[in-house]
Amino acid sequence: MSETRLSMDTMYQSFLAGAKAVIKHKQHLNEINVFPVADGDTGTNLASLMQSILQESSLNKNEKEKLKQLADQALIGARGNSGIIFAQYLNGFIISLDNEATDISVDEFITSVEKAFPYAYDAIETPVEGTMITLMREWGQSMRTLKDHVKDFGELLRQSVEHLKESLAKTPDDLAILKKHNVVDAGAKGFFHFIEGFMKFVNNEEMDALYDDTFDDEGQIPTDEDFSNQTYRYCTEALITGENLQAKTIKVALHGLGDSLVVAGHETKVRIHIHTDKPQDVFYVLRDYGHIAEQKVDDMQKQYEIKNNRKHNIALITDSIADLPQAYIDDHQIQQIPVNIMIEDSNYYDKLTITSDRFYQFMDELDTYPTSSQPNQKQMENFFSYISTYYDYILVLSVSAKMSGTYNVMRLAAKSVENAEIRVVDTKQNSGAEGLLVMRAQEMIEAGQSLDDIESAIKDLSERTKILVSVKTLKYMVRSGRVSKVTGVIGKIANLKPVISIDQAGNGIIFSKGLSIKSSTNTIKKHVEKIAKEKGIERYAIVHANALERAHQFAKTFEDIIGQAPSYIMDISTVVAMSAGIGTVAIAYIEK
Repeated sequence: MSETRLSMDTMYQSFLAGAKAVIKHKQHLNEINVFPVADGDTGTNLASLMQSILQESSLNKNEKEKLKQLADQALIGARGNSGIIFAQYLNGFIISLDNEATDISVDEFITSVEKAFPYAYDAIETPVEGTMITLMREWGQSMRTLKDHVKDFGELLRQSVEHLKESLAKTPDDLAILKKHNVVDAGAKGFFHFIEGFMKFVNNEEMDALYDDTFDDEGQIPTDEDFSNQTYRYCTEALITGENLQAKTIKVALHGLGDSLVVAGHETKVRIHIHTDKPQDVFYVLRDYGHIAEQKVDDMQKQYEIKNNRKHNIALITDSIADLPQAYIDDHQIQQIPVNIMIEDSNYYDKLTITSDRFYQFMDELDTYPTSSQPNQKQMENFFSYISTYYDYILVLSVSAKMSGTYNVMRLAAKSVENAEIRVVDTKQNSGAEGLLVMRAQEMIEAGQSLDDIESAIKDLSERTKILVSVKTLKYMVRSGRVSKVTGVIGKIANLKPVISIDQAGNGIIFSKGLSIKSSTNTIKKHVEKIAKEKGIERYAIVHANALERAHQFAKTFEDIIGQAPSYIMDISTVVAMSAGIGTVAIAYIEK
C-alpha cells in the first residue's frame, strides 16, 4: 500500500460526517432496539450524542483541540448504554493520538483504532458479544489484516466497512434476543453507520446517499417483549465532574447495584449508565466521588406499559410532592414528575435519586440547607410530547401554585403539545391532600368519566380537601426559609409546636400555635371530630416524616373518630420533609 496520511482536519470533518450518518438512521435504530431492554430509544440516545458533537465541537479553531472537544462533547451528550460506550470509544481513539501531529499515518490510525477498543471494553462491567463492542474490536482487526492488501487509505476504509457490514449481519448469532426478532443489534448498527459516514467523507463519496437500508426491511419489529423478564426497572445515568476521577474505581463502587453498568470518561468528567431498582443508592455512592452535574432516570417499566399495555385513554400526571403509595401509582399507571432538589450544589430528583429516608440521614449535617425547584420546562415539554404520542387526553394535577412554580411550568409546557388535549389543574394542595385528589381523579378515569367532568370535579373536591400538619420543631422551616429566623427564635423560646395547613387559595398558613405536641394533636383531633360530625369525611390519609410510630397512633385515633381506616399511611416526599422536618405527622382528608 502506498504511504498516505490523513490530516487532522479531514479526520475531524470525517467524524462529523459519521455523526450525521447515525442521526439519519435514528428512527430505525429505535425500532429494532431489543437489547438490553426493548425500550425503543437506542437511536434517540445515539442521536443525542451525535447532535452534541455537531453543535458544540467546532468552537475551537485548532484541529487537535477540536478533536479533544469532540471527545469531551461526546461524553457530555452521551445517553443510554450504547451512547456511553460509543463516547468512551471516541475518547480512547482521540487520547491515543500524538498531541503535536498535524496528520496521521495509516499505521498510526490503525493503532488508535485498536487502542480505542479496550478503552470502551473496560468501561463495561459485563461486555456482551453481538453488540457494538464486537464491531469495535473487529474493525481494528480487519484494518490490520487488510492494510498490506489495498492500494491506499481510502480503499482500506472502504473494505473495512464491507467487513463491518458482514459482522453486523452476524450479530443475531451471538444474541438470542436478536435472533428471536430477526434483527441486528441497534447499537452495533449505529456504530456501523458512523464508520460508514467517516469512510464516505474521506473518499469524497456522495454524503446524501448515507442511508443504507440493507438491514432496515428485515425482521419482526418488537412490540411485545414482556417487561417482567427484565431484572431492573430504572435506566439511571449521571455525569460527574471533578479532579483525578478514576472510572475504574467508580465502577467497582457501583458493582452490585444493578446491571448494564457502563462507566466512561477521564480525570475530569465521568459518565455513568446503570439499570437498577434503587437510583437513590447510585447517587448516594456517586456524591462521594465528584460533583453530580447531570442525572437522568427513566422508568423502563412505565415506558413499556405506556407503549404496550395502556389501561385508559386519559393519562393522569402529577408531581412528586403528591404523596401517594408507589404501589398505587404503579398499579394505576399514574405518571409522577419529580421536583428538583439542590443538595451540596448537585441536583437530585425527588423520590427517585433522593428519597426521604436517605435525606434524613444527613439533613442535619449540611452546612448549606437544600433548596427545591420546579421541573425543567424543556424536559416537561419533552415528556408531554412523549405521552401525547400514546394518549389523546392528558390530565395534570399540580401542587399548589402558591407553593411552587411547578404548576406554571406544567401549564406552559402543555401549550407546546398539539396532538393531545391537556388540562393542567392547580389542586391548591400538597402532600397527602394532593395525593387524595390524584386518587379520586384516577377513580373517575376508571369509571369512564370525561376529561371535562373530571377536571370540574377535582376543582370542586379541592375546596373540600384539607391537610393538618403537626410540626415537631420549627428548626427545619427556619432553615428552609418557610418562616423567618426571628419567628423561629421566638418559636424556640416559646417551644411552639404549630399546626400548619393550607387555605383555600393554596397558601401555607399557621392553623394553630400549640405549646406542645399533645396540644397540637388535640387541636387536630377536635377539628376532625367537628368535620366528621357536621359534614362527614369521605376518605383520609396519614403522612409523616420519619415518624411511623406516631403516624400509627394518629391512624388509630382518627379511625375511631371517622369510622374507617386511612386510605394509606406513608412517608412524605423529600421536598415536603425538607420544610416540615423530622417528626412531622399530618392528616389529609376529603370531606363529603
